[in-house]
Amino acid sequence: MKLAAFDIGTNTTLMLAVETSAGGTLRPILELSRITRLGKGVDKTGALDPEAAQCTLDAIVEFADAARRAGVDRFAAVATSALRDARDGADFIARVRERSGVELKIISGREEAELSHLAVIRGLKIDPSARLLIVDIGGGSTELICAEPGRELRMTSLQIGSVRLTERIIYSDPPSASEVVELREEIDRTLDTLGWNFKPDKLVGIAGTVTTVCAVALEMETYDSARVHGHVLSRAEVSRVAALFGKLPLAERKKLKGLVEGRADVIFAGATILERLMLRFAVNDVIVSDQGVRWGLAWRDASR
Repeated sequence: MKLAAFDIGTNTTLMLAVETSAGGTLRPILELSRITRLGKGVDKTGALDPEAAQCTLDAIVEFADAARRAGVDRFAAVATSALRDARDGADFIARVRERSGVELKIISGREEAELSHLAVIRGLKIDPSARLLIVDIGGGSTELICAEPGRELRMTSLQIGSVRLTERIIYSDPPSASEVVELREEIDRTLDTLGWNFKPDKLVGIAGTVTTVCAVALEMETYDSARVHGHVLSRAEVSRVAALFGKLPLAERKKLKGLVEGRADVIFAGATILERLMLRFAVNDVIVSDQGVRWGLAWRDASR
């Protein structure tokens, strides 16, 4: 069976097409990604931006057509924070169905976290006895998953993300000193609401913010998922890259090796979320995973 898994996020539209085997393995046959910024303005207006919605719709149609040409006979598609928050999300889903034939499902923060956890467990060789914290920093929200041996998963979705916080707080280019302070304080206030007394053995970071921080730290001319997936970033490296994002104006930030242009305007907020999380949970490094929600979705549907 060939399956295509779509992850329609606040910032990025992603599709993974795989071939499944009777032995339960997945063989990637096609991976497509485009920054479409579906969540643009949703935090302020509660509605989808027409241009961003059209851009996202066009990407889904294009990706679905490419998947069919590759022989895909089954689709699974989920949408996260932007469509959870937008009052016209149902209208967008209807347009997606009409134009692409893809049935898009809005998932809860908890289900998003479960898919992320599945992707990490299947995609990285991690000691099952380790106390694990998984972080997925998206455009509109940040999902945290706490996994401990012998206990049920603890999961939460925090309303802090790279796009949301940039739109709320960052108006200067580069960010002003007061905006940097406000950004950190807003992240810390949100983390204060967790009430988790948890010291993880390992921290895993998934999705585009963390992989972008990694790509910039490695000064990658061309993104290479094989180098990024499983790479270990120290807290010092994360702080260095976050500080670099914060001191450069947007035009200069866009020139950094490893930084995709469509993330340049929001990456400082995303990197700061990662930095504050590492400080809060007193971890010295983060394992980077290039396999996020779309991989968890593919694993889940393949097992069914």
